[in-house]
Amino acid sequence: MNSWFILIVAGLLEVCWASALKSTAGFTRLWPTLFFGVTLIGSMYLLSVAVKTLPVGTAYAVWVGIGAAGTAIFAMLFHGEAMTVARGVFLSLLIFSIVGLKMTTITAA
Repeated sequence: MNSWFILIVAGLLEVCWASALKSTAGFTRLWPTLFFGVTLIGSMYLLSVAVKTLPVGTAYAVWVGIGAAGTAIFAMLFHGEAMTVARGVFLSLLIFSIVGLKMTTITAA
């Protein structure tokens, strides 16, 4: 599998676990806590696979960026967080930065 594809899936799993965190109610609710744990482990595992061929600094920045942007967008769509022009601008800059890192990274083997 392509390391970039694996990294994107890892970032999307980060969105899943970060978005599920609130519904765990401090890890007192079984199913949301299990979902959180499984997606967290999957995200970390896939990140570790991706860094076998991608530079760790770039991979980590992209992983965190996907997670941060995705979680913020999820919260605005499903948890009623406000979408302001400023938030939209900064989320766009974050996404632009993620794409820029992808375009300027040389991968091993």
